[in-house]
Amino acid sequence: MGRKSIKDDKNIYFESREEAGLTRAQASELMGTMSESRLEKLETGKAAIYPEDVVDMAAAYKKPSLCNYYCTHECRIGKDSVPEVKVSSLSEIVLGMLSALNSLDKQKDRLIEITADGVVSDDEIPDFVHIQKQLDQIDHTVEALKLWVASTISEGNINAQKLTEYSMKASNPSHM
Repeated sequence: MGRKSIKDDKNIYFESREEAGLTRAQASELMGTMSESRLEKLETGKAAIYPEDVVDMAAAYKKPSLCNYYCTHECRIGKDSVPEVKVSSLSEIVLGMLSALNSLDKQKDRLIEITADGVVSDDEIPDFVHIQKQLDQIDHTVEALKLWVASTISEGNINAQKLTEYSMKASNPSHM
């Protein structure tokens, strides 16, 4: 392992490489898609970063959260449509999901009333916005669970092959 940089204004890609214990040369070799000089330019902000770069770094550094970071901070579309997700424990994610689902369950009859006529009237907007917020919370917890799974796979703590196998079976119930 090379020396650790003492630079203060490291970007997340620089920090992630160092956290993985890799030199630029090692990271470049591990990725196989990016030169050491390109990596240096990305880490110092001298070159534009592309989604493919982030996917390669996330895999090499075993840090899937880099993809969410890119989407929520650097992608013009993602900034407006992708929720920022922090790595959480499985219990935190599950409790958050259950809380959001329980809250929405209490509002399902109101959602039916609001949407039954295909129009959201002015007096229904406050309740509709509240329900949208609950749905956003569910979406956020689903994304957090996906990130947890990806991180756990990258750490080698879930059998990715078995997970894929069972996911495919679940997608096609006739094969179960």
